[in-house]
Amino acid sequence: MSLFKALKRHPISDRQRALTHRIAALVLAHPDERLLADLPMLRQAAEELPDPPRTDLLGVIAWLASTPPPELAETYVGTFDLHRRSCLHLTYYAHGDTRNRGAALLSFSNAYRRAGFLLDEDELPDHLCVVLEFAATVDPAGGTRLLNRYRAGLELLHLALRDADSPYTGAVTAINATLPPKTDRIDDKVARLVAEGPPAEEVGLAPFPPPQTRSVHS
Repeated sequence: MSLFKALKRHPISDRQRALTHRIAALVLAHPDERLLADLPMLRQAAEELPDPPRTDLLGVIAWLASTPPPELAETYVGTFDLHRRSCLHLTYYAHGDTRNRGAALLSFSNAYRRAGFLLDEDELPDHLCVVLEFAATVDPAGGTRLLNRYRAGLELLHLALRDADSPYTGAVTAINATLPPKTDRIDDKVARLVAEGPPAEEVGLAPFPPPQTRSVHS
């Protein structure tokens, strides 16, 4: 079954999918003052969603609202910036820091360019918040296609967050709830990557610093 036939049979509507992607993009961004000020609005928007993904997103929002800002910043950096196992760059899981990853990044950039979606110079196009923003506000079909193409990476991110008992787990659970059910092929990819890790290459890309993304398209 094709991706879009599967989505048509999905219980979540196109509008609800876009809203889920938009909220998830925001709560997975660095917890700055603007995000914290927007939490009541995000909570109200999440209440409109079906369950799932409503409860998952509300849990993340409640944690953000009840946690002191210094602790939020420390948790964010410790979760996403210091551990590759839970990085937010989707192509890393499949390609590591290899030349193949460069080609994968180009496929994201080309999809954005065709849709007129421009990134700042310090943004990498495979950052999950960027992909979600693209799917929510510019090209739902193209963005969902990118998310599903790198579904194994999303599943690995979800596993890492779940194993760490991270409060961000619900955001990725919510994203997965907008996508078609996993296939055996995806499960096989996840199992292989869990066992082997991302590929390595003697001539690869330089290790990448996770970019800040929230200020660009929010």
